[in-house]
Amino acid sequence: MSLSLPGSLVSSEWLAAHLDDANLVILDGSFKLPGVTPIAAEDFAARHIPGARFFDIDRIADHDTTLPHMLPSAAAFEGYAADLGISNDSIVVVYDTPGLMSAGRVWWTLRTFGHDKVAVLDGGLRKWLAEGRPVTDALPAVTKGSFRASFDPSAVRSKAQVLGNLDSHAEQVIDARSAGRFTADEKEARPGLRSGHIPGSLNLPFNALTNPETGEILDIPAIRKAFETAGLDFSKPVIASCGSGVTAAALTFGLHLAGKDDVAIYDGAWTEWGQPGDTPVETGSAK
Repeated sequence: MSLSLPGSLVSSEWLAAHLDDANLVILDGSFKLPGVTPIAAEDFAARHIPGARFFDIDRIADHDTTLPHMLPSAAAFEGYAADLGISNDSIVVVYDTPGLMSAGRVWWTLRTFGHDKVAVLDGGLRKWLAEGRPVTDALPAVTKGSFRASFDPSAVRSKAQVLGNLDSHAEQVIDARSAGRFTADEKEARPGLRSGHIPGSLNLPFNALTNPETGEILDIPAIRKAFETAGLDFSKPVIASCGSGVTAAALTFGLHLAGKDDVAIYDGAWTEWGQPGDTPVETGSAK
């Protein structure tokens, strides 16, 4: 009987029971902000779930732009995915260290390039370790995969599209950054960026979707309540944004679990919008 996912979120119990399945690819998609050490790749080298491969968000990206970890081309992604041992029939489980910081970005990237047999590990490495489950520093032997990408342009928004949305109001914009960064009470970590948010956008910090004690994602009613409390209307389409396109995907994943998939990510995010220029910026709380 071939392996299949029970849903877009899998438990540590499920993953532990299927660690040795030949068709399973486990990806550690952990990510840290610039300047934070040890870097995520070093953490992975020291300790990871057995069989996991490291999905380097900065390497698996478009290197022809100065913006960080933008989506690569479909052709480039095919090569990256194959090198990780991913084929079109692979079952992929993604995790990160805190629970849901960057795993959503890897989940979203795979889906954006046409691979929907992908799930996030609930609670990430944090919960896995808390349960005393095995980790290793051994790198797995990876057999090259065969992956054909099918890019979904509806999953991504550009700066021009977000600017156009300021007039059309066709889509709601929700920002996954901290409240302090959104209101401009805190300065941006990346030098040269203005502080504040895209005019008219809502704010829901990405970590509001997880249990602060365990890293596990909230149940669906609590997810819906968090978005609705932030002002989101579930009947209207959404653009998710953040600092650099990573934690926006945590919101995208949460909305997916709550049954909402008309959600795109502004990939340039605040790193692009907040640069000096003609993009308008608001400060203070969301209206």
